[in-house]
Amino acid sequence: MTSGTATPAFPRVLELGAGLGVAWAGRLLADAGAEVIRVEASGEDPLRTRGLHPAVNANKRGVRLDPDQGAGRAHQTKLLAWADIVLLSDAPTMLAAGGLDPQTLRATQPGLVAVAVTPFGVRGPRANFQATELTVLHGGGWASVCPNTHLDPALPPLKVFGEQSAFLAGTTAALVALATWRQAMRSGVGDFVDLSQQAYIASVLEAGMPALGYRDLIARRYHPRGLLPWRIFQAKDGPVYLVCIEQDQWERLVAFLGTPEWTQMDIFADNAGRAENQDILHELLQQEIAGWAAQDLYHAAQKARIAVAPVLDYAQLAREEHLKARDFFHTHRDAEGKEHRLMANPILATRGRATIRLPAPHVGEHNALLDEDLPVRTRLGSDSARLPLDGVRVVDLSWAWAGPFCALMLAHLGADVIRIESAQRPDLYRRLPLSPDDVPTTLNSSGMFNQWHQGKRSVAVNMRSDAGRALILELVAKSDVVVQNFGTGVLERLGLGYDVLKQANPRIVLASVSGYGQTGPCAHYMGYGPSAAALTGLCSVTGYEGGDAEELGLSMPDPTSGLTAALGVMEALVRRDATGEGDHIDVSLWEATAVHGLEAWMQFQATGTQPPRMGNRDARMAPHNCYRSLEEDGWVTIACRDDGEWRQFAGHIDATLAKDERFWTLAGRKAYEDEIDARIGAWAAERGRWLITRELQALGIPAFPTLSTRDIADDPHLNARGFIERLAHPEVGVRPHAGIPWRFDNRPNGVRQPAPCLGADTEAVLREVLGMPADRIAELRAAGVLS
Repeated sequence: MTSGTATPAFPRVLELGAGLGVAWAGRLLADAGAEVIRVEASGEDPLRTRGLHPAVNANKRGVRLDPDQGAGRAHQTKLLAWADIVLLSDAPTMLAAGGLDPQTLRATQPGLVAVAVTPFGVRGPRANFQATELTVLHGGGWASVCPNTHLDPALPPLKVFGEQSAFLAGTTAALVALATWRQAMRSGVGDFVDLSQQAYIASVLEAGMPALGYRDLIARRYHPRGLLPWRIFQAKDGPVYLVCIEQDQWERLVAFLGTPEWTQMDIFADNAGRAENQDILHELLQQEIAGWAAQDLYHAAQKARIAVAPVLDYAQLAREEHLKARDFFHTHRDAEGKEHRLMANPILATRGRATIRLPAPHVGEHNALLDEDLPVRTRLGSDSARLPLDGVRVVDLSWAWAGPFCALMLAHLGADVIRIESAQRPDLYRRLPLSPDDVPTTLNSSGMFNQWHQGKRSVAVNMRSDAGRALILELVAKSDVVVQNFGTGVLERLGLGYDVLKQANPRIVLASVSGYGQTGPCAHYMGYGPSAAALTGLCSVTGYEGGDAEELGLSMPDPTSGLTAALGVMEALVRRDATGEGDHIDVSLWEATAVHGLEAWMQFQATGTQPPRMGNRDARMAPHNCYRSLEEDGWVTIACRDDGEWRQFAGHIDATLAKDERFWTLAGRKAYEDEIDARIGAWAAERGRWLITRELQALGIPAFPTLSTRDIADDPHLNARGFIERLAHPEVGVRPHAGIPWRFDNRPNGVRQPAPCLGADTEAVLREVLGMPADRIAELRAAGVLS
């Protein structure tokens, strides 16, 4: 258990990067209480032109300087000496030119924690590759499984709306920066954290890596699903999402529908039959759903404990009473006096949500700071540099994906995560049929469990027994954090609610992750990742041009909420260092994911309209698409960010294309985008995807293939970065797993141990943590408590 050594409440943060990822990281840290100074260089700021500035730069101060000029470089050096954390986004060559590369910062700013958020990381063979969000979502593997609703392989892999990798990497950067700073305050040793957006996306591909490593299966966007029903249906006034993960949920759905005759057919009796006959199943369910209004079906089905959700657009999202009740919308005036209705910080702590203390700054609004005598960074400790959460103990009561992902992030940062589970009610992921053919199938052989529980220990406890609950409370008394993602109210009914945990340990931090949160009129509704995505607005703006709203391809609200909860835990630990008080962190899948649609939300707030579905295209770039290449199901993305890149690209593929004056401006290229895409498509179809990538990257043009999970596991760049983990598991041996998307310079890297076998660490934990003698452990085992 960690000591109560106090540290300053929150760090000072310098935001030097220009991308959305570092801006979002800075906003989250500012919300938590950090003092953040954002540096804008000369030139146009895309966050301002895209309407994101009021949302992602609130609670910061802003200065403008040119670090390439003498005075600007001196001011930058002064700000670096002031900061505890610096957030960066430039490619390695630019970092080196600006004196911000790891070697220079280590020599000139030894106590500083620097976090670089870049598409491919600052180290590795592709560190200097050009990229846009299109590049990253396809290069990280997400697009290869998106939208996962059509069986036609001719439909291209699909990019989800907006800059999802930037938001996800930004949250990760805030988490790792805060954790590393906290340890640096004790050790006096700073660090350079190299965070790859591609690696983060590759780290959250749901069943993708387990299916590859354990069954030699490559997940594809056109493969039929194995759990049914699971898709978007059309109610009479709009789309709704329905998902039944387990058999009892299907049985509840049948009863809710009034047990139609067709539901009693043998082919629908179990999931295998439903999967084999899913076309018929979907057609019959569509007939049942077509007569319902979306909102009526939503609330009626949820009362029957069936995971149904409407596919909301942004106008509907803005009217949601549940979000209003949870204080998810905040109204404030910006520096010009204009009123904005913003989505709030997705972390809800006991003290409430973070408020907007400062509007997003004018350009250079706080330049007077540059002439002040700023305090200089100090370090309090002289301990050795260790993993950031070394010494923090976590009791993991979670299951499936969202809660376990929170605990996984804490384990990656060095926490001792003790998973509480039981063979009497094993985790869903231990039961999923993703075990290798060449080993016996047990509760320890599923790839889904072994992917999402790396680096943890397992203690077998029957928590539904009085003695089991008492044992859990003993562990809580010796721990720092508890993570749970039961349905709202279940923990309390188990006798382990926050009030009870707080009695056992007043310093405990409880992280509760759920579909709808712990409060609000819909708090007790069922919320899985896919259905939560439908509620966020993102499905309504994701889809092929001219097509319907689409799924996101992955149950992304699960890891997104888990990641957000891990940041909430980290903030609570920092506050506890200063106050001695624990906290209850409440994160919902809905809210944690909804904030990643900020660009669509801000457009809706400004204009009353939302962006149209554009497939892989972009309103501010052309060409910007995914093209079929020479290989079977081979695809490559190409984006031209400005007129100069277009001239380079067009000249490379077709001299007549480069001379066509219709295409010389963005407006012209958008007007003739179909023609341009057709010509690029014909050119790409005759070439290999990696050949296209090499040629265009040599010209400085963002181009990259759509990677499958096989591509990712074999990728030279990701392997060079140590991202693919191949640790020996006691039952399944050596299998590839997605690892940690960041790399430290001064602290250990890599997953420390494979996922545990069920109960493998029971005796060791009871001895080490509770000092329990062997005879007492034997008594508990004989009584069925340790099972």
